[in-house]
Amino acid sequence: MKSTMQNTQLLIRDLIKHGEFIYADKKVFTVSPDGVAEATFFQIAKRAEQLAAALSKLGVKKGDRVASFMWNNQAHMEAYIAIPCMGAVLHTLNIRLFPEQLSYIINHADDQVIIVDNTLAPLLAKVRDQIPNVKHIIVHGPEGTGVLGDTLDYETLLAAEKPGFVWPDLDENEAAIMCYTSGTTGNPKGVVYSHRSTWLHSMASTSANSIGLSERDRCLLIVPMFHVNAWGCAYTAFMAGVELIMPQMLLQGEPIVKMIEDLKPTVSLGVPTIWNDVLRVANEKPDVDLSSLRYLLAGGSAVPRVLIETYRDKYNIDIIQGWGMTETSPLAAVSIPPFGTPKDQEIDWRVKAGRIVAGVRMRITAEDGAVLPNDGKTVGEFEISGPWITGSYFGVEDPEKFRDGWLRTGDIGTIDAYGYLVISDRTKDVIKSGGEWISSVELEGALMGHPAVFEAAVIAVPDEKWQERPMACVVLRPGMSATPAELQTYLAEHVAKWWLPERWTFIESVPKTSVGKFDKKVLRSQYGDNALEVTTLG
Repeated sequence: MKSTMQNTQLLIRDLIKHGEFIYADKKVFTVSPDGVAEATFFQIAKRAEQLAAALSKLGVKKGDRVASFMWNNQAHMEAYIAIPCMGAVLHTLNIRLFPEQLSYIINHADDQVIIVDNTLAPLLAKVRDQIPNVKHIIVHGPEGTGVLGDTLDYETLLAAEKPGFVWPDLDENEAAIMCYTSGTTGNPKGVVYSHRSTWLHSMASTSANSIGLSERDRCLLIVPMFHVNAWGCAYTAFMAGVELIMPQMLLQGEPIVKMIEDLKPTVSLGVPTIWNDVLRVANEKPDVDLSSLRYLLAGGSAVPRVLIETYRDKYNIDIIQGWGMTETSPLAAVSIPPFGTPKDQEIDWRVKAGRIVAGVRMRITAEDGAVLPNDGKTVGEFEISGPWITGSYFGVEDPEKFRDGWLRTGDIGTIDAYGYLVISDRTKDVIKSGGEWISSVELEGALMGHPAVFEAAVIAVPDEKWQERPMACVVLRPGMSATPAELQTYLAEHVAKWWLPERWTFIESVPKTSVGKFDKKVLRSQYGDNALEVTTLG
């Protein structure tokens, strides 16, 4: 027996039309050093139609890749709408990649057009001679330097067109957006999201059992729009009527605190290093007002327990951890405590990576592929499947990343009987000492609970007796001090004795990847080159 339901295609076009109609007066705020510009959802949707018309005149056809090299701003949102809705593919370029990685992914994706913010033109100019297939470069904002050669002006192109571009009918499984991994090992790999996967991921983001975005919210979007579609929030905004605050290049603690005070977001999305810096500024400002926020969403790396506790106790703000990756669109798990959890026990759930979101399946496996029990104790690699999980990479064969239709995430940890994940490590970062695993993530979280520690990264280093041992790389807070012996004694109160690092080094800052995660491969390289001053405790 077959269903009698209509077989309507799930297209980004219709998601945008819904927001343009139902939430026409909702706004996007773009913050710059000169002030705040604002536009309604209706205005942005109409400008997106003008952009689509302009791109069509430039020869952009169905399936062509159009890249964005932009900050979080209104024009980037217009590109988010116009490009996939017209049947082309939006390729968001990471503005923090090395030039050789940037040219590689532009050429690998075969981008035909690039839209670039004027302030980023010098970065793109470094690879202009290495991307011969790019036919047009469109510059958003005044650009009089000529560093990119012949270019087109964004506003001039839009001004020549009228709203009313007719979005075509498409197959929901066709490509809509491309995003490349950050390339921490080897070349970045492309992940292609469909209209269908984007729609379903947006719906998941509105669930109260995930991050619960709704028309009651105004979101300060700190996570870059080139990083997994701003964690999906840009499209969820039009689906659910969520207003957006776009911070562009103003990503430091001071301007972020000012945005919170002036524009009153209810939620904000960013990596833990951002929230650590915001906390630093807030603690230095006695009359700081963060009261508009109902939660902060943190992802990309584990959130230290002390950070969650401080925001809760001092500012009455919940930090929700989200777990995912480029390959998972990214929403896969969210750390919301189970209903009925006593208030004083909620923190024990919030420090976990999250609970599996409806729509995806997860399992843990041994090295030989055997599926392990979800008992909260057995450690293995997380594997995941679902309608917004990639099944392959664009133009690259990587069979080692997939097993029986499941994506191998490279994250190591446990799943308990309630579906909560605890991340122990990445497979490339795991510390195996004497045949037993030590969690660098747990060591880092414990270390960052010390009042003198601003950041801490723990890496595996060779050891004659145990094969590998942990080494702690510590960034102290300004004006504060601590010795390796003091930190080791503090750590002994929180972790097993055999986990305690013997090797310690103090550094000015922890190296970060292009998306703000700790870049441990740099620290391992520095250690191998004897570039770190290391203290060894007996």
